Amino acid sequence: MAPRLCSISVTARRLLGGPGPRAGDVASAAAAREAVLPKLHLDEDYPCSLVGNWNTWYGEQDQAVHLWRFSGGYPALMDCMNKLKNNKEYLEFRRERSQMLLSRRNQLLLEFSFWNEPQPRMGPNIYELRTYKLKPGTMIEWGNNWARAIKYRQENQEAVGGFFSQIGELYVVHHLWAYKDLQSREETRNAAWRKRGWDENVYYTVPLVRHMESRIMIPLKISPLQ
Repeated sequence: MAPRLCSISVTARRLLGGPGPRAGDVASAAAAREAVLPKLHLDEDYPCSLVGNWNTWYGEQDQAVHLWRFSGGYPALMDCMNKLKNNKEYLEFRRERSQMLLSRRNQLLLEFSFWNEPQPRMGPNIYELRTYKLKPGTMIEWGNNWARAIKYRQENQEAVGGFFSQIGELYVVHHLWAYKDLQSREETRNAAWRKRGWDENVYYTVPLVRHMESRIMIPLKISPLQ
């Protein structure tokens, strides 16, 4: 099966107070987001689906993370982009949103075939997005090790999805995990170290990493991953 194409975007919001948005403006933009994005997700005319939306709890603050999947690869992505150019409701949402933001950045990703495909799940959960910036030329080695190791991290259904960048910053890997709370996260991660073979995966993959980051995220109301 061909790897599935996804897009991840991270937006940084302006802080309230002083020059910039007022509380009412922020509430209005949030309401627009909750009205517009689920419509795109449900509209069969758009070959895209919403995987998840979150606010950062721990990590870089005042940020939102959005993850989309495109059914049909790059042609589906271009189809969506062309249709959105004529979607007045979406264009108005973008205009309102632009007044709230300090910055935006995104990447086009492919899903690792050996990971679970992210599926909607009931909450409440917290989510951890672990991002690894690898040394150039090491992606295959990373994938081969994790293809063997992912079995050690699936007993509690914590493995949500694994992705690697195709456009944007390259040699970047994102692993998405779900936990009931921070205590559950600690217990699940500690349990992995008691499984024979997990330490070997860590031993072989850590030298491949240039930089790593973890952020704990809370799902938005519209997120299929709760």
